[in-house]
Amino acid sequence: MGLSIPPSILRKIIHFLIFISVAYSQNTVVFQPSYLTANGPVVNALLLGNASEVSLNVRIVSPSNTTGSIGSPSCVDNATQWILTKDQIGETVAQVQLRLDKGLHLCGENETDTDCCPQSLCVLETLQVSACVDGKPLASLLIQARMHALLFPESTENDNKTAFPSHLYQTLGSCPCDLTFRACDVRCCCDKDCSSEDLKLFASNCLLGPFGGHVSFVPDYQCSVQSAENTPDWFPFLCVSSPPENNPFLGLFYRGDTITPASSPSFQSSVLSAPVPVSIYTEGSPIFRMDDQYFTIPQKALGRCVNSAPIAFLKNFRVSCVTLLHSCPTESPLKMLPSDLSVRVKSGQGGYAVVSVTDDVVTDLSHFISNAGASDGRLVCEKVTLALDYTFYWTENRITNITLKRTVGTITLNNTVKLTTRYSAVFLNGDFMREPNSGNPGYQEERPVIGGIMDTLGNDTGSIQRTSINLWKPDADGLCSSALKKPILFGYNSTSGCLLPVSRHNVTQCNLLRKTVTSLQAALIPGTYVAKTGNPDPLNMTDWVNISFVTLNSSDAMKNTTNSCSGIPSHQYIHVWSVTTGVVDGVPQREILALQVSYGLSSWSLDCGGGDFSPCLDPMETQLFPITSSVTFTDISVNTGPPKTRFQINFTEYDCNRNDVCWPELAFPITTYYTGEPHTQSLAKGLILVFFFIVASILGTPWKQIRQACNCAPPQTF
Repeated sequence: MGLSIPPSILRKIIHFLIFISVAYSQNTVVFQPSYLTANGPVVNALLLGNASEVSLNVRIVSPSNTTGSIGSPSCVDNATQWILTKDQIGETVAQVQLRLDKGLHLCGENETDTDCCPQSLCVLETLQVSACVDGKPLASLLIQARMHALLFPESTENDNKTAFPSHLYQTLGSCPCDLTFRACDVRCCCDKDCSSEDLKLFASNCLLGPFGGHVSFVPDYQCSVQSAENTPDWFPFLCVSSPPENNPFLGLFYRGDTITPASSPSFQSSVLSAPVPVSIYTEGSPIFRMDDQYFTIPQKALGRCVNSAPIAFLKNFRVSCVTLLHSCPTESPLKMLPSDLSVRVKSGQGGYAVVSVTDDVVTDLSHFISNAGASDGRLVCEKVTLALDYTFYWTENRITNITLKRTVGTITLNNTVKLTTRYSAVFLNGDFMREPNSGNPGYQEERPVIGGIMDTLGNDTGSIQRTSINLWKPDADGLCSSALKKPILFGYNSTSGCLLPVSRHNVTQCNLLRKTVTSLQAALIPGTYVAKTGNPDPLNMTDWVNISFVTLNSSDAMKNTTNSCSGIPSHQYIHVWSVTTGVVDGVPQREILALQVSYGLSSWSLDCGGGDFSPCLDPMETQLFPITSSVTFTDISVNTGPPKTRFQINFTEYDCNRNDVCWPELAFPITTYYTGEPHTQSLAKGLILVFFFIVASILGTPWKQIRQACNCAPPQTF
């Protein structure tokens, strides 16, 4: 019985073989996926291949009334309400993003703003994104966009609202030792489940620290505990004076204060109170001008731009605001004089700082203006504010200087222009941007591991620029094109991944597929160094360790078939070795000794079983394959010294742990038991102190009386 192939399937196979032969003879690019359905204002896709010289354009297409097909791709760019951007994230992979340049709120009855939706079904259109080289289309992406308008309340002034409990009314760590639900925990005096009879049993033995939780206790050798009971006789002479912030404790509880809510009806709109100036600045507190008003610049709140939002101390931000211009602006923030920006700001400690303004005039407005028609020169707007970039220099709780770079330009209006303005604020401590640490000095658990990139300066000295070492953080759809990144946390083993759509066309180009997956995995670790401790010095290379990358063995023969590719580096393994170097105030100090990155290879093959042969026949039909990344932490135990001898084990007179009298504590600051500062410094200070003690003893009253007695004694004669 012979096998007969239908003519339609035979024609598809012939076209597919011709397409493969053309793809091998030239450098092709492919969209992954090639078809998307958009329900939101942002659409992401991947462009695989050599996309460095590829230009992208987008247009609105519609199916033919006769044939029903969309038509071939075109390199002619048409005006749409979408903003198309391309971000190169690897050698052979680029991320393509379309963002809707239009608001999704429903138009009001008398609203004249065109940036709204006249109907409930706001967007219903088919988009075609074409990748072109020298005016010839190489690949295309079809997007079916269907979005409904968002409903917002028309007025928020007199509307009633429900008052939800705020976390500011109660600290999150009010009773950390309350571990058992509806049961009294022993020695936990803040446990609400304990009755008065229960508290009498352990009222004198409550857990130490605020609310019964564990915090960094003050060591016994600190001079600040001189009033403690049973203080040794040598304490006032050999106590150690060290600032309380010189400890590795970074905090356990929510840093906000408890606020007592005012008695008011539950259903009532809140009334904004007048600003209350602060005496000193703390992290998150608003910055004030000399007239006791908030120092404000445009920012975003609840997804919308607010022209007058207070700047918070030590809070960096960068926002963009879109404005629809019908005429030249006459008010702030788009039209301002330098004198309006050069204001006096309270420094936080009684003084003030004046904002230093510098103007930067730009002529290329392509990054700020979109959907601008042909200019006929009817209306020219000069010195329009395009960007405001503030830089705050601070020390402790004080602002020392403020600089502002204002970007201005000339805009020619023709009907309507969409203007995108940018605003930013950066806080610098000295010359370095404020960056959080992960320990002091050793790493603390579940703090981000700090990576680094060598930044060569002009004076032949190198510094390390901080970066992060990441894992995959997939989005709702799980695709790698929309996945984010999350930093790995010290001591926390984790595994994550995303899905990559792969078609038969990709499987025929295994080398390109391997490079694409390698580029996606390499983007997780942009640095080449990892910090040993949680507060590394960017100028000290001894605080950093080289990241070891295990190269893939390319000498092995890659077995590729028609529907499969082998040797895909789909699994990334990050192995971190750490060691505990000591204990400071009861907190272990852990350092990173090495970090190794290796890859696991796998074979990807299309699944054509189950009666579905479309993935093996249609070159654009995709299947999802996983890409994973994992991190494993290994703590290496360090031998603190040679084993004890029989004499040391049996003789306990000088053992401070098994004897009430501890003679080594007599000279505690100059012994190795004291870890508050380097042993060499404490030993030098101790020897100087002993020298002065001996000199004072020799020159003191006892020796003076002995010398006088010797001098006054009559000579003896024999």
